[in-house]
Amino acid sequence: MAAPQDGPHEGCGEHGLREAEKRVTMTDAREFAAPNGEAPARHTPGSPCWVSLMVHGLTATEDFYGALFGWEFRPGPRQLGPYVRALLYGHEVAGIGLLPPDRRLPIAWTPYFASPDADLTADSVRSRGGTIAVGPLDAGDTGRLAIGSDPSGAIFGVRQAAAHLGTAVSGMAGTPAWNELLTYESASAATFYRTVFGYEEEAVVSAGFDYVTLHRGGEPVAGIHGLGQALPRDRGPHWVTYFQVADADDAVDHLVHLGGHVLRPVHDTAHGRMASVADPEGARFALLQRRR
Repeated sequence: MAAPQDGPHEGCGEHGLREAEKRVTMTDAREFAAPNGEAPARHTPGSPCWVSLMVHGLTATEDFYGALFGWEFRPGPRQLGPYVRALLYGHEVAGIGLLPPDRRLPIAWTPYFASPDADLTADSVRSRGGTIAVGPLDAGDTGRLAIGSDPSGAIFGVRQAAAHLGTAVSGMAGTPAWNELLTYESASAATFYRTVFGYEEEAVVSAGFDYVTLHRGGEPVAGIHGLGQALPRDRGPHWVTYFQVADADDAVDHLVHLGGHVLRPVHDTAHGRMASVADPEGARFALLQRRR
């Protein structure tokens, strides 16, 4: 049974995506490899390069996302504890790990942003009012990682790649399509991420709508949506990852059958059909079926 719907803004993001798509298709990530075996190029500093989820039940979560997105799994770096990398047609797209019992982190998808030096980026996060909760630490061929939060408490990751460069395929069903920060107001959040990662900003000029698109190298890489008092109190500021699907209605039906929950039903937008959902442990994400 679907969970009760959230407020009208939760996880939607269609306004911000519309602004981004005026300039470039939001998953036209030119540094990603196509699913043809080509080696992926190194991610541009500041660009989303990985998404990861820490859960209580690793096997059950693998079963859920494997059935929903067609992912297969293989072991990840041992330095991260029980951890697997999700693969789509042999290409890595995401990571899932077991939440340590002494870590009180929310069950949530966490976007990682590329950095040429994770230690310097972590210092920058701290100096600008954010926190670093984990790392920086070495994680085998993954490179050097840190997990932190911005001044409002939204959690994100920093990733200095080594041999494993991160998400290696995009633009197809089962891959990350967009990352969006839901927070109280966009201006201060945008200032934090701009000073840490060197983004350019483009605000949506619209009365009563608070949205900023973050750009890197002229390309939109993420959005910040200020919701004010409409931000769910039980969740606080947080990042939402969108995953592309071939058919949003079928994906939602399948998700519910697998034990997931619908937070906002499938609805039409300028980009196609979207839904805000959660997995059985409560990790929230969005589904996007592109317009053809």
